[in-house]
Amino acid sequence: MHYLVKLVVLVMVLGNISYAKMSPTQLQSQSKSEVAKVVKEAYVKYKNLKEGKNADYIKALAEVDPKLFGIVVVDKYGNVFEAGDVKKEVSIQSISKVFTLALVMRERGDAFVKEKIGVNATGLPFNSIMAIELHDGSASNPFVNAGAIETTSWVKARNSQERWKKIASNMSSFAGRKLRVNQEVYKSELSDNKRNQAIAKLLEAYGRMGSDPLKATTVYTKQCSMSVSAHDLAVMSATIANHGINPVTKTQVIPAKYTPKIMAVMSTAGLYDNAGGWLYDTGLPAKSGVGGGIIAIVPGEYGIAVVSPPLDAYGNSVRAQKAIAYIVEKLGLNPYAK
Repeated sequence: MHYLVKLVVLVMVLGNISYAKMSPTQLQSQSKSEVAKVVKEAYVKYKNLKEGKNADYIKALAEVDPKLFGIVVVDKYGNVFEAGDVKKEVSIQSISKVFTLALVMRERGDAFVKEKIGVNATGLPFNSIMAIELHDGSASNPFVNAGAIETTSWVKARNSQERWKKIASNMSSFAGRKLRVNQEVYKSELSDNKRNQAIAKLLEAYGRMGSDPLKATTVYTKQCSMSVSAHDLAVMSATIANHGINPVTKTQVIPAKYTPKIMAVMSTAGLYDNAGGWLYDTGLPAKSGVGGGIIAIVPGEYGIAVVSPPLDAYGNSVRAQKAIAYIVEKLGLNPYAK
């Protein structure tokens, strides 16, 4: 009996050792398989949805194919899970605000952003002029137009050309490839940015701008016209999720200490006037653009991006919101539910 007990114990120990060696690989494989499955499910579920319409106040955006629909998830290891039109490009629009904010944080620190630009929601539309007056000349947040133009103006540079080169290079570093401007969109927006010019001049009157207001507005308009795919956006957002390290190129694009600050601002004003509703439903920091893209971040784990041009009344992609919410629910990614 004594030897039988020893044999049973030995078998149990060896069994545990074998499981310990195998389970991480098995679990990782199962996790990858599950992510790929859910991404494809989200694509099939919403690919025929016809709600929303393209932004039409910018002519070039109105002409983008409304059927475009691509979903990409990139994890912290650089694994890519995708479905649909993942390489078709749209203009980045307001999603660019995230990455120029990152650049200014890297150059000037997070305290500068909070004190000079502000990090609170305005409670008013993203292009509001009244919000500046109501908040004593403060733009209040880097993701409303006033704050984004001001943020662009504070990129350290000797002139507008150098400022633009730094902004373009920074976005390309986040994407892991050289991004280019959609010239058609840029020209279309440049001819209709009078309101943004007025916002910039008002901020200058309050001493908030870091460089010439009209030139900064032009650079801001150009950054919004950068062409990106769902794949690009997923890598860019995964870089923030991965503590500032691009998971594909392995380059430290921004110091890790700034990524929680960036995600906090995304939570306050990422989806225009529906930022609160989005956070309530998903728990994820996110940023949308009227070109049809949305990025969402699972801190420390994933970057999620969807491109689909038709927008809801708030200016956020309808299919992108639904697809990301589906992925979050099925994979249990809401950090507040942990």
